Amino acid sequence: MSQHSEFTELIRRRDGVDAFNEMSRIALSDDRPARVRLVVEDGPAVVALAFAVGDAPVDLAVHPDHRRRGHGAALLDMLLSQGERRFWAHGDLPAARGWAALLGLQRERTLLRLALRPDAQTGVVEAPYGTTIRPFRDDDVPGLVAVNARAFVRHPEQRLMDRADFERRSRSDWFDPAGLFVAERAGQIVGFHWTKVNHGMGEVYLLAVDPNRRGEQLGAALLSRGLEHLAEVGVDGVELYVEEDNVRALDLYTAAGFAQVSRDVLYVSTTPGAGDPARS
Repeated sequence: MSQHSEFTELIRRRDGVDAFNEMSRIALSDDRPARVRLVVEDGPAVVALAFAVGDAPVDLAVHPDHRRRGHGAALLDMLLSQGERRFWAHGDLPAARGWAALLGLQRERTLLRLALRPDAQTGVVEAPYGTTIRPFRDDDVPGLVAVNARAFVRHPEQRLMDRADFERRSRSDWFDPAGLFVAERAGQIVGFHWTKVNHGMGEVYLLAVDPNRRGEQLGAALLSRGLEHLAEVGVDGVELYVEEDNVRALDLYTAAGFAQVSRDVLYVSTTPGAGDPARS
C-alpha cells in the first residue's frame, strides 16, 4: 500500500467516511498520473492531501491530528488560485462546511449514504416473467458495460465505466464474482446488481436496470437477490450511495428498509480564479 493510500485509509478509520472517492482511491493505489496531487508533509508523514484524476472534482482531506491549523483552507485557496472550482466534501463534516462558508463555495450536488435499518424486513422479490437473475460470467462484461451506459447516461461518473474500468474494479481485493448478479431476458442482459463486502460491511455497490425495463420491478428483484447474498455471507451491515435527486432509486431503497446516515456534498466556486479568463 502506498503512503497516500495509507493516508486515505487512516482518514476512513478515524472519520468513519471515505475522504476520497473510489476513482481517486484506485488511482492512488495504482500510483496513476493525476490532474491534481498536492501534498502537505511533516517529515515522512502526510498532513494533508488534495487529489483528482481526469476532469473529476478534487478530493481533499487533512490528517485528524493536524486539523484546525489552516492546512485545509490553505490547500483550497491554492487550488482556487490554480483554477480548480469543484470539491467533494465526503461526509459533509463540520470542518468542510466551515471551509465552504469561508471561501464562498456553493452546494451543487449531494450524494446520500444510506444504510439498511436493523429492523428492516427484506422479503424476496421475484424477477419479472421471462427474466432470469443468475450469477455473473466472464463473458457478461460487454453486456454489463452496455447496460450500465444506458442506465447511467446522465450520471457524471458512472456513465464513464468501460471495459477497462470494469476490469480495474474487478481486480480490487474485495471483488467476489459470486456477489455480482445478472438479469437476462431473451439472451440479453437487462440489468445487474454488483454487491461488495469490504471491512465486514456489505454494499449495494452498483445496481443498474435497462431503461426499457423500468416499471417491471426488476430493480426490486435485483436488490432482493443481492441483499439475500449479503445476508448469506454475513456482514456487519449494508450501505449504499445514491444521488439526492434520484427519486426513483430513493423510493426503491427506502421501501426496502434503507435510511440516510450521512451525505457527500459537491461544492463549487462561482468566483473567477487566477487561471480563469475573467481574471487574466
